[in-house]
Formats: sequence, structure tokens, C-alpha cells
Amino acid sequence: MSDDAPELRASDADRERVAEVLRDALTEGRLDMEEFEERLDATYKARTYGDLAPITRDLPVGAVAVPKVDMVKKDEAPDGSWDRRIVAGEGSSTWGVAVMSGFQRKGRWTAPRRFNCFAFWGGGEIDLREANFADREIEINCVAIMGGVQVIVPPGVEVVVRGIGIMGGFDHREEGVPGDPGAPRVIVTGFAFWGGVGVERKLTRARKQELREERRRERLERRAERRELRASTRDEQYQAHLGMLEEHRDQWRHVHDERGNRWEKKRERDED
Repeated sequence: MSDDAPELRASDADRERVAEVLRDALTEGRLDMEEFEERLDATYKARTYGDLAPITRDLPVGAVAVPKVDMVKKDEAPDGSWDRRIVAGEGSSTWGVAVMSGFQRKGRWTAPRRFNCFAFWGGGEIDLREANFADREIEINCVAIMGGVQVIVPPGVEVVVRGIGIMGGFDHREEGVPGDPGAPRVIVTGFAFWGGVGVERKLTRARKQELREERRRERLERRAERRELRASTRDEQYQAHLGMLEEHRDQWRHVHDERGNRWEKKRERDED
């Protein structure tokens, strides 16, 4: 991390990288569970690079924990902004063919205005979760003959299915879900004969990781609350035990004083 801009705000991705370093350190035995929990909690509370830097300073991670400041694009739109993913120009791939084989379009790629694909005794996968879009409305034309094509879209994208199936079919389950403002529209068309075209909506790997970390963070918080509750209960029990001891001591002193008074009176009578 660049030390000349410690006040620069850290992103969720920066915090996730630090959390990954901490998990590796826990697995390797460099941190015990208590240290790991403390540092992980500090990681998710960090707001700037300056807050993140001390968390992994004593771990052999070099520049892995936090990216260099000069890699951060201040004018870049947030990761959740669809405007950033609508790019002008042609797609990076406009067709796919699977003849007794398969094809994939996934990861960082640009979906064109019209993508044509053909599957014969084979299968294809078109994954748009991390893709850019050449336009706000794109068409995916699928022809599946004794084969299949799977179209995967991210949450927020509107889906329209207009394909025709003969002894085959198109998946319409994702239709009717409203899209996010500014999100692209994906139209799935084509023809399926003894085959099928599936359409499903999935989270990105990054979002799944975020949800896993959120659930993990919630578990750690609940565990900490349980520890505090147990500690509070033990303290209450200890105080109650001290109260009982004090009560027994007072009773013993009272009995001792009564016996002493009786012996004193008996001695006075004997002397008389």
C-alpha cells in the first residue's frame, strides 16, 4: 500500500483482500483464533487505507493486503453501477458453436447487441454475471438441436424469453422480474428441437463471498455476545456466592457472640 495517502477511503474489495490474508494466516498458524477474530473485526470497521495497514503489518503479505493507491480510479463508477457496464462498440464475442462439444462465454467479456449460438449434441454456457454490455438491450439467439444452452444473468437484469421449442423448450422462470434502474435488458430467442435453453439468475462470485463474510461476521458477533453473557452470568454467580459467604459469616459471628455472652453470664454466677 502506498504510505503517502493513508486517508484514502478503502473499498469493500480492499477489506475482503485483508480478510483473505487473515484467513490464510489463521490456517498457517500465524494467528490464533482470538487474534484472528479481533483483526477481522477491525478489518470490517476500517474506513481508510491507514486503518487497514496495521492489521497485516506483521504478516508476510507484502503488497497483497491492500492495493496501491495509484491503482484506484477516483472517477470510476461504483461496482454496482450499471452505467459502468454499458460500453459502446462491438462485443468481444458474437457467436458460439458446440457440435458434439461445448462452448463457454464467461468472466470479463463484452456481450454484443446480438449473440448467435448453435448447439448440436453438445452444450453451451453464456454467463453475463461479470460481463459488460454493448447496449442496454441485447439479444441472445439460441438454436439447440439435441443439445442445450444455459444463459446466466446477474440480479437486476430484466429477462424476456421468446424462443420456440419442439419436443424441447425454453426456460421462462426468470421472466417478469423487474430490472434495476439503468440495467440492461436481455432477450433470449431461438429454436429448440429435442433440446433446451435454460435461463437462470445467479449472484456473482464476489457477491457470494460478501454474503459468506457477512454471515461469518454475524456468527462471530453472536459468539462474542454469548461470551459476554456467560461472563456476566459467572460474575453474577460469583457475587451471589460472596453474598452467601457474607451471610454465613454474620450468622457464625452472631452464634459465637451468643455463646460468649452465655459463658460470661455463667462465670459471673459462679463467682457470686
